[in-house]
Amino acid sequence: MNNGRRKWINEQYTKLEDLLTQLEEVKSTLEDIKSEEEDTYEGMPDNLKESERGQTSQNAIDELDNAISSLDDAIDNLNNSKDNLESAVE
Repeated sequence: MNNGRRKWINEQYTKLEDLLTQLEEVKSTLEDIKSEEEDTYEGMPDNLKESERGQTSQNAIDELDNAISSLDDAIDNLNNSKDNLESAVE
């Protein structure tokens, strides 16, 4: 591989690192929001947990959990891509 392509791959590697940092920040924020929502839900009386408000809160928790899981998958995939780029320039 020539130096020009190595340089281009290294630039893409840096972009992946930046993207991973951003995704980790988003994931962390969503985890904080989910934790707050869980605390709110757990603090509800049982009759309120079974109301529409309680169900809405539980649905939000579930969807936040799904989003966090999807971000975990994306982060894993991007880390694999970084590894592949490292191997390509060796």
